[in-house]
Amino acid sequence: MSEPGLNRIQVDVETRYIEEQSNPEQNYFVFAYTITIRNKGHQRAKLLTRHWIITDSNQKVQEVRGDGVVGEQPELNPGEQFVYTSGTMLETSVGTMRGSYQMLAEDGSRFDAPIEEFVLSTPRVLH
Repeated sequence: MSEPGLNRIQVDVETRYIEEQSNPEQNYFVFAYTITIRNKGHQRAKLLTRHWIITDSNQKVQEVRGDGVVGEQPELNPGEQFVYTSGTMLETSVGTMRGSYQMLAEDGSRFDAPIEEFVLSTPRVLH
């Protein structure tokens, strides 16, 4: 059992619709998301893998698993952050993403850093 606060990763997300790469008439909506991962814990942690659950407004679900993020497996000391931008495509103008990063702590323990559900939406669809 680890001490409280030893492994704490904060994940913040900003999203945007990529109109120039989208084609609404063909049900093709492209979104970018910028993720900031902050190590708020007390020991170094390395991001090993990612797991995403992407759901469009038709309830079509895509699951994505893979090593690292954007080809990297960043190691973060306490207080450090890593920022990256990636993207996804939906068949609807609104959807959601949620997931987790699987982390390896400096002491050899593994833990999940949850990513709260966030909304992907074209402009003027949601109020």
